[in-house]
Amino acid sequence: MEKSAITQVKQSEEQEHSSTRNKTITETSKSTVAGRILAILLAMRPKQWTKNLAIFVGIVFAQRLFTLSSFERACVAFVVFCLASSFIYIFNDLLDLENDRQHPVKRHRPLASGALPVSWAIAAMGILLLACAGLTTLIFTVPVGNPDIFASLGGSNILFALTLVSYLVLMVLYSIRLKHVVLLDVFIIASGFVLRILAGAVVIPVQISPWLYLVTILLSLFLALSKRRHELVLLQGQASSHRQILKEYSLPLLDQMITIVSASTLMAYSLYTFQGPTGNHRLMITIPLVLYGMFRYLYLVYMRMEGGSPEEVLLRDRHMLGTVSLCAAAIIIVLYVLPG
Repeated sequence: MEKSAITQVKQSEEQEHSSTRNKTITETSKSTVAGRILAILLAMRPKQWTKNLAIFVGIVFAQRLFTLSSFERACVAFVVFCLASSFIYIFNDLLDLENDRQHPVKRHRPLASGALPVSWAIAAMGILLLACAGLTTLIFTVPVGNPDIFASLGGSNILFALTLVSYLVLMVLYSIRLKHVVLLDVFIIASGFVLRILAGAVVIPVQISPWLYLVTILLSLFLALSKRRHELVLLQGQASSHRQILKEYSLPLLDQMITIVSASTLMAYSLYTFQGPTGNHRLMITIPLVLYGMFRYLYLVYMRMEGGSPEEVLLRDRHMLGTVSLCAAAIIIVLYVLPG
């Protein structure tokens, strides 16, 4: 019964990724400039830009969301990290080109399918890097709007630039080597989210609770381990041939680690609502929403055999989208509307 469910998942995912839209793009991109530009946009994976919303964690919890200068700087930082992450996605696709062509799902990506020529991909990477540099320079011209608490460390602008460079270097190392090191691969993914939150904090600039960094690490580990589990289930005996690191994992091991990090995430977030620097214990009302969201995600991973792409799960599953929206709305109301 489980095998038949897995087979159905494989078929549904293959059908989804071989939709009419992707077929049309593949056919037209080989002969038209517009088609290749569209293929570049797909290779940039705009759906995964939702991960960069972590940039706004600092401005929200520091209660600076409606401060114009801070909001402007956070928005520019968000765009910078969207472009930087797209650079990494294309770079990673170039490195994994041959393996992706053998993968039941990834073979539909623009590079693997042939819709995007390698030369165009390399040119796009150069443009993305230049755009990141240009927008980072732009941040230097946007007023901080309040005393720079990081002045002794070089200032808010310098720290943001260093955080961006650290993110790019770490992700390039991950694509080249670190993704082949067991356990370290998922911790590097978690580090990427922490760097996003750090960038969002230093660009304003504000200090945020260490509890939020801990919650981010644990939650990103939860998502990364769930993704590894999905890959093992989807590829079964061929897992290691598509991604070498998968031979170092097993379903029982991943299940145990997922159990640990899911419980730890809830505990860390609960402690933040009790002891966080916001001084507003009304944030405790969001704990049931966080708990339901994690339970729903576990249900999708274990019963629906999803979890390979967290951003798609968020955008496609109405329960997850509704829970995240309600939780965000509750946080905004507690921090900005209700009296402290």
